[in-house]
Amino acid sequence: MRTARWMTMAALVLLPPATGAQEGKGDVVYVPTPQVAVDEMLKMAKVSPNDFVIDLGSGDGRIVITAAKKFGARGLGVDLDTYLLKQARSNAKREGVADRVEFIEQNLFETDLSRATVITTYLLPEMNERLRPRILALKPGTRVVAHDYDMGEWQPDEEKTLIVPEKKVGDPGKSYVFFWVVPATIAGRWESLIYTGGRGVIYEFDFDQSFQRVSGDLRVDGKDARLPIFNVRGERVSFEVDAPVGSGLVKHRFQGVVKQDRIEGTVTIAGQKPLKWTAQLKKRGEMRLSAVETRLSVTQ
Repeated sequence: MRTARWMTMAALVLLPPATGAQEGKGDVVYVPTPQVAVDEMLKMAKVSPNDFVIDLGSGDGRIVITAAKKFGARGLGVDLDTYLLKQARSNAKREGVADRVEFIEQNLFETDLSRATVITTYLLPEMNERLRPRILALKPGTRVVAHDYDMGEWQPDEEKTLIVPEKKVGDPGKSYVFFWVVPATIAGRWESLIYTGGRGVIYEFDFDQSFQRVSGDLRVDGKDARLPIFNVRGERVSFEVDAPVGSGLVKHRFQGVVKQDRIEGTVTIAGQKPLKWTAQLKKRGEMRLSAVETRLSVTQ
């Protein structure tokens, strides 16, 4: 299905403008995101006045303008088409948000993304995948929303299908919205000292990470347990495991926030009162930019 949408979209640059497409500079055809999809993208990202939205391939500016007008955000639109940039600036002025948004002529692959708390795109898959390493290098917690086309092996945290009768391009009548949160990298070996049963016990975690998905192993007092697969959402970590304690298995629930080489939070053991939990990074690993299920070799 997504391959078919990609082929249809790619063909648009070679065909005369159709309903739902607008002619931009030269022979390039600009396909605007339907307003209902724009609204849903910004809602999924929970855009607020505290956000700075960067729209890559901003066209007539509708995403950044909507972010400013409806959600109070500030924003930047990036495009190479001078005609569309002029139109976007005019639209921003008409909607009363010209002081909150900016539109610049620039190659989106050269754009500084570091200011963004939210990034939006309506780009072909090959362009999204080229952007992917740069996006994953941004501050954990940065939100990313794409219309119709995903990020390849980086599976979305959320996705929605919208019925859009007026949409005539891509997959006619439907829009697909994909949402991600840039994950912190926790791949590697971590160690905690947890006081339970009147003594301190060392917990060793060996995390294997592919994008936001994490698996791995836990060792407690020389006894091993396999960790369940869980997701890192921005800087937040949460997982449960039946850990080997004494002669049996005891349920542990870990919750924490990644702070560079430390994870700070709580652990709840056997449903008792939460205890302070701090994990210290001992050997750093690397996030695998592939969904292939292979074990990570922790950097020595």
